[in-house]
Amino acid sequence: MISLLARFFCKSDGKSPAQLRTAYGILCGAVGIGLNLLLFLGKFFAGTLSGSVAITADAFNNLSDAGSSVVTLLGFRIAAKAPDPGHPFGHGRAEYLSGLAVSMLILLMGVELAKESLNKILHPALVEFSWLVIGILAASICVKLYMAMYNRSLGKKLSAPALLAAAADSLGDCMSTSAVLVATLIGHYFQLPVDGWVGILVALFIFKGGIDAAKDTIDPLLGKPPTPEFVKEIEDLVMAHKEISGIHDLVVHDYGPGRVMISLHAEVPATGSVMTIHDTIDNIEQELHRKLGCEAVIHMDPIITDDAQIVQLRRRVAELVRQVEFDALFTFIYSKRTGTKAAELPDPTPRKEKTDRMTRLLKLQDEIAMALVKAQVGQTVQVLVEGYGRNEGTLSGRLDNNLTVEFAADPALMGSYAQVHLTGARATVLLGELET
Repeated sequence: MISLLARFFCKSDGKSPAQLRTAYGILCGAVGIGLNLLLFLGKFFAGTLSGSVAITADAFNNLSDAGSSVVTLLGFRIAAKAPDPGHPFGHGRAEYLSGLAVSMLILLMGVELAKESLNKILHPALVEFSWLVIGILAASICVKLYMAMYNRSLGKKLSAPALLAAAADSLGDCMSTSAVLVATLIGHYFQLPVDGWVGILVALFIFKGGIDAAKDTIDPLLGKPPTPEFVKEIEDLVMAHKEISGIHDLVVHDYGPGRVMISLHAEVPATGSVMTIHDTIDNIEQELHRKLGCEAVIHMDPIITDDAQIVQLRRRVAELVRQVEFDALFTFIYSKRTGTKAAELPDPTPRKEKTDRMTRLLKLQDEIAMALVKAQVGQTVQVLVEGYGRNEGTLSGRLDNNLTVEFAADPALMGSYAQVHLTGARATVLLGELET
């Protein structure tokens, strides 16, 4: 039905994505109001006919759902309003507020249902059975399942928390009405007054749906970090331009679905042409808007990447590493530490450049370490056996120079010394055979 109605009321001709999104939201809200009102009338009639508090409570649950649909519809209408002086970033968060209002209505309905059900437990009575009542309940389950499916599908497609909250509510209604149906059948065939207990169970289902829906809307209202996938998309898009050396201080502002603003600092060579780099920054901002649907403000940070003194210093460090031939290096990338003097100093080198420098140094050290390891092959050495090796049936131990040796031996040797003849090497790990 939604697909059919969408052909008439949600035509994409000449509409922007935001306008199309609003049209779908309003359509879902309107359909939700109509279906929930029909379900309320049907269940209220069934509850009155059978005298079941659970069925009557379920009917008023549908009436509250109609109210929720009104809130959802109003939320989409308000969110679609253009920015104004009082709301320069638009009204997109109205959707989050409408989703929160829906969740509060769900919780309120859970409280009322729990009170009615408790009263029914304290004063139990069998309900009147009718196949008409059973038919109304079964039809209600099918309608609510359909509503849950289309709200969930469109909620994911449009990234609309209000629709996802409505989907959770509809799914909860399916379970609660199913429980009422089962209770009606049990009461008829087994003469057991379980109406009140089922009402409590329904109330718990409603509570859970309301809490989950509230969490999904409160998080973006309070402000939550962007997903790692979204951050990576931004980084990949920006770093795809050769003029950019790195980025930092990325901030994502969420003003509602489809209203995301980002700001970041782009590191550019200090020797580059200002006009050329400015054009690149403009192009990146437009590309972010076109591909990721977000408004971007990028600040240029000039950095020095070819300072003669730094280049000479890096070469001197590499020469010293070659001359000394360390067994291993303990290295780290410089980062500011709050409260230290270094944190007050400028840090003009982009992280990408720092990473590249350290990678080159570690590659040099790996070559030196592998040469030192291979030079020991053929010797018989004393090994402190520490634990199991990487390969099955082997043990691992260390020499007095901290190099690792792996060899086949009985696990009983762990914690003791062993004489091992070195027969080969795998990267920086020596391989050997136990001497007997």
